[in-house]
Amino acid sequence: MAYHDKDLRGRGEESLVRSHDRAPAPGAKIPEAAAPASPDVPAAKPKTGRAKRLVLLAVLAVILGVGGYEGSYWWKTGRFMVSTDDAYVQADITILSAKVSGYVASLAVGQNQSVKAGDLIATIDPGDYGLARQSAMDKLATQRSAIARIGRQIEAERASVAKAEAQIVAAQADAQQAASDFARQQQLAKSDYASKATFESAQAARDRANANVKIAQAALLAAQADVEVLAAQQVEAERVAAELQTALAKADRDLSFTEIRAPVDGIVGNKAVEVGTYVQPGTRLAAIVPLASVHVDANFKETQLAAVKPGQVVHLQVDAYPNHDIRGVIESVAPASGSVFSLLPPENATGNFTKIVQRVPVRIAVGGGVAQQNLLRPGMSVVVDVDTRTSAGDKTASVR
Repeated sequence: MAYHDKDLRGRGEESLVRSHDRAPAPGAKIPEAAAPASPDVPAAKPKTGRAKRLVLLAVLAVILGVGGYEGSYWWKTGRFMVSTDDAYVQADITILSAKVSGYVASLAVGQNQSVKAGDLIATIDPGDYGLARQSAMDKLATQRSAIARIGRQIEAERASVAKAEAQIVAAQADAQQAASDFARQQQLAKSDYASKATFESAQAARDRANANVKIAQAALLAAQADVEVLAAQQVEAERVAAELQTALAKADRDLSFTEIRAPVDGIVGNKAVEVGTYVQPGTRLAAIVPLASVHVDANFKETQLAAVKPGQVVHLQVDAYPNHDIRGVIESVAPASGSVFSLLPPENATGNFTKIVQRVPVRIAVGGGVAQQNLLRPGMSVVVDVDTRTSAGDKTASVR
């Protein structure tokens, strides 16, 4: 027993010496000594294979659940959907251009301002066009005065015609009397009851009366011809007046073009002029975007068109509004692929040929309730999902 105690003391001293040899340098951090293991506490056991199996089973269950859900969705819905992300919001944008030349006198709207059809957008200096209109009015008034003057002349000539007709009647009466006098003097001259001088005077009176009848008839013809000439001049003057009326209408139209008004409801954008800018016919002033009539142009692959028909309901996912489910209806399918209408269509009959899947534009109408909220702007990117199970009877569009 003494030997055993001595041996323990020796081992203790040796342990102290070794601990002293491993003492840390001054200032070094001394690690905490590990607590001696208690003989009564059992050591921790590693993870068992059972726990691993539970984890693998849980992961497998999640995978099967997600796969089953996705498979069920595809079988019930997904296989009937035709999708594309090559789609954009479009609108029939109206470009406002100047019809007449001049300086911009005023601008009634600003950028991104809402306008109604008929609202004033801008005015061009109307000075020259107002003078042109006044000149046309003056010329028309002068021509109308000329027409009135010719009308009075026609009335005067008709009076001359009546006078000539009366003169013919008087001349014929004088001629008849002269003829009777001549016949009577002629009978007297044969019986030597009248002198030769008296007979010759009666004969001269008869000839003069006949000549007066012819003069009166010629005067009547001249008066009638003058009436016809004046009537023709009146028609010509009226036609000139019609031309001047057309010139006045053109002047009025040119003057009206100095006021540029909105042809449709929408929002003004891309304003390109300011007050004082000189514009010419065709100069672009601004654009009006009718947001209430926007639509979506989706470019589907030609391999997707077999199931796409007008009237089918479409789900629209706009990138700008990810939380909105917008619905629309296929309105029409383009008669050709987009490449056919391009500036330089491909010529596949020459050179090396590489088949490329073409895309065909499809127009999608958006419900009026959606469009009137002004959520959609032309150019926005859209993801289109066509539900091929629907038909034309499901033309409902809504926003959720």
